[in-house]
Amino acid sequence: MSVAPEAAADSSTCVVLGAGSWGTALAIQLARVALPTLLWGRDSTHLGELQRDRRNARYLPDAAFPEQLRIEPDLKSALQASRDVIVAVPSHALRGMLEEIAPHLLPDARVAWATKGFEVSTGLLPHQVAREVLGESVPTAVISGPTFAKEVGAGLPTAMTIAASDPGYAAELAQRFSGQNFRAYTSTDITGVEVGGAIKNVMAIGAGISDGLGFGANTRIALIARGLVEMTRLGVALGAKKETFMGLAGLGDLVLTCTDNQSRNRRFGLALASGEKVEAAQKTIGQVVEGVLAANAVRSVAQRAGVEMPICEQVYRVVYEGVAPKDAVKELMSRALKPE
Repeated sequence: MSVAPEAAADSSTCVVLGAGSWGTALAIQLARVALPTLLWGRDSTHLGELQRDRRNARYLPDAAFPEQLRIEPDLKSALQASRDVIVAVPSHALRGMLEEIAPHLLPDARVAWATKGFEVSTGLLPHQVAREVLGESVPTAVISGPTFAKEVGAGLPTAMTIAASDPGYAAELAQRFSGQNFRAYTSTDITGVEVGGAIKNVMAIGAGISDGLGFGANTRIALIARGLVEMTRLGVALGAKKETFMGLAGLGDLVLTCTDNQSRNRRFGLALASGEKVEAAQKTIGQVVEGVLAANAVRSVAQRAGVEMPICEQVYRVVYEGVAPKDAVKELMSRALKPE
């Protein structure tokens, strides 16, 4: 059922586009703090199931929908009911989603995204894609940080970062999300927050490979520490602030994704270490493994920027060139010694 016309001017309403695990979790959190929230997705059959079950049985079966969360199958109706739009789609689908919604946004609309990763074909970060599609006049923000959808859906204590060039917008969006067990911090370093979100998925594949090969805690922490160096190195080269990478969207997201098996990217690395092929491992996981595309995009961006990223390079070689995981590790360990 579509939103009634009289709801169109309700500035308190938020719409979340993308009914996967992360979009559903964000919609649940917004509704949990008593904000009228609309959740839209492209699969009408799936949306019907969400409406019937009042939960996302496919991705978050244990998280019941709050009363304030409504399913909206009509994209235009959803956009006309809300000034604040949250886009929760994979990085490869971001440009198409923004192009689709642009003609239907309200004149005072503000658009945020929970999308992580460079656009593969262009090497652009999400905020650069948004600027190309939406122009300079639409306020935009990025939502990132160390968060698993299942735990957000369950209402477990969580913190994340919201970055926008307009501090007022970031603060207002942070206020909208924050509640008893959810705290949002703000930043103006959009580039740093997005670079952290893009690279941590590649590193998580590497961590999964390392653990899958049985290399232990010493190797894992070395990978995380040096991964943070690579992340910071590229981010600063692209204009980010170094201190951003010591926060939630940098170190926080990196450690989370590299160390917990809720991470699809880490599980993908574990599968590769066990001998599974790339396609088979992706099929087993059953959802988008963002680090696969990110490995390609990060390598291209780093090469253009002249930034050395040896861990990302070896993950790329395993995923795209068929290099055996053990050989990739051997290559890393045989590099010339240098000061830290």
